[in-house]
Amino acid sequence: MTPHPHDVVPKPERTVPPGKPPLASRMMRATWRGLPAARYGAGCVRGLVVPAADGSPLLTDHYFPRAKGDFPTLLVRSPYGRGLPWSPMFGMLFAEQGFHVVLQSCRGTGGSGGRFDLWRNEPGDGRAAVAWLREQPWFSGTLGTIGPSYLGYVQWALALDPPPELKAMVIQVGLHDPHALFHEGGALRLSNALAVGAGMTYQHQGLVPFVRAALRLQRGLRRITTARPLRGAHASALGDVPWLDEVMSRTDADDPYWHGASLSAAAERQTVPTALIGGWHDALADQTFEQFARLGRAGCDTSLLVGPWTHTSALQQGWPEVFAESLAWLRAHLCDDPAGLRPTRVRVHVGGEGVWRDLDDWPATGPVTTWFPAADGTLGRQAPADSEPLTSFRYDPADPTPSVGGPLLSRDAGPRDNRTLEAREDVRTFTGAPLTEPVEILGPVSARLRISTDTGYADVFGRLCDVDAEGRSINVCDGLTRLRTTGQAPSDVTVAMSSTAHRFAAGHRIRLQVSGGAHPRYARHSGTGEPAVDATGLVPVRLTLHGGSTLTLPHGAQAVRGAPGAGWPSA
Repeated sequence: MTPHPHDVVPKPERTVPPGKPPLASRMMRATWRGLPAARYGAGCVRGLVVPAADGSPLLTDHYFPRAKGDFPTLLVRSPYGRGLPWSPMFGMLFAEQGFHVVLQSCRGTGGSGGRFDLWRNEPGDGRAAVAWLREQPWFSGTLGTIGPSYLGYVQWALALDPPPELKAMVIQVGLHDPHALFHEGGALRLSNALAVGAGMTYQHQGLVPFVRAALRLQRGLRRITTARPLRGAHASALGDVPWLDEVMSRTDADDPYWHGASLSAAAERQTVPTALIGGWHDALADQTFEQFARLGRAGCDTSLLVGPWTHTSALQQGWPEVFAESLAWLRAHLCDDPAGLRPTRVRVHVGGEGVWRDLDDWPATGPVTTWFPAADGTLGRQAPADSEPLTSFRYDPADPTPSVGGPLLSRDAGPRDNRTLEAREDVRTFTGAPLTEPVEILGPVSARLRISTDTGYADVFGRLCDVDAEGRSINVCDGLTRLRTTGQAPSDVTVAMSSTAHRFAAGHRIRLQVSGGAHPRYARHSGTGEPAVDATGLVPVRLTLHGGSTLTLPHGAQAVRGAPGAGWPSA
């Protein structure tokens, strides 16, 4: 008998496959502490072949709960392979919590066919993966995405034209603008570019090739980063990586090379509930804050968690918090279980105090205060009487000011003691008097500096530091911008120093640090105006900081104790 078109055809009962997750993944899973108890055992079918948008075979692993019934699906697409740490971190852990997890190697990586491109293939290949999911008998029609870094980029690529099944996204320390990853304020983010080159080229090949490449890069770092010219210098450690020279040399975001690379448009019209997770010392922190702002303007259901993490420590020391936050968001939007959601949209970790703070929004609305550097090296609330030069220093690209900590992709990232750096002749500091009560800042920090140079070409690096009673100077946030001056008159330049949530304790001092660079975090300025990757000449430059320069600190409403400035020293 022919079934009536409105008859409900019973779904065939799913047979649970016998496969197990890889042994290395199970061993790594056993080392984690502080995670929720597993609800199910995890199974795995490895090496499935899924066609890309151009038909290239994309190798894919399917993790699943060892139980019958319908479960939502998470799509995780990675250029870094499907082994450690992605297999236990996403495959096993989320399968144990009641999700199908599809872990796929991007085109040209991890055994997948085709050629890898830093961004051009991801929208089409993401849609092709969803088309394949629709054909799977275990796919319930409820889809989420999750992942960090480039695994966040592929989520934004899918969100450009989101499939109807997509109900939630979790972007962890995620990327949406490749140009901003490689360039900041007109300068090349050199050490991060090299780290990306190593990761993209070797991590998908397995742990051993990746570690060997990282060690070669570390051993040759000084030689590579001081080579003249920089172009091609990485080959001794990383081999032939043609796209790396390309991204390093294309400094202008409007260059046709970058057209289509930024996926900011996805956030501007996003309707899929999206959770964002970042770290104060993450190399992509500013991109996370930009994503949150765009999602807010779009009226999208979103949340933000920012911890005391770097790009890598968010998935290491921070993993219990990151996993709990991710799981709660996915359960709320894929399983109709909002019990784990926190009551506010924003949760940030406040440095200097070591506590988590729940906020209604970011940045937290509140007053700002202006601090003024003075010729005697102090930093106060009173503006100097005149605009005469405050200090002068010589930046020599042959002995570039070194980088210390901050938002790097390397193990040197994060807060560090800056005293050795600040003892150099090419670094200037301006320090407030000991605070009579705590001062808390919540939001974006910036310095407006009045600078003149004797050559017309320079970089300006600004950093906010917390100086404790023993004199340790710990970096809080910072930034760099490229400067072009004309004649002897000072030019005004704003150094955006990212954002932070930090409490300066009573007895501590607020410090502004100023220098002409931070190498090899940024490619050194040659002093000649030549492009960073092609420069061969080195010309020292003298930078003069003039009166009228300011440091602007934001204070959320929760941070204010009385009127702005109450109890704060004037010098």
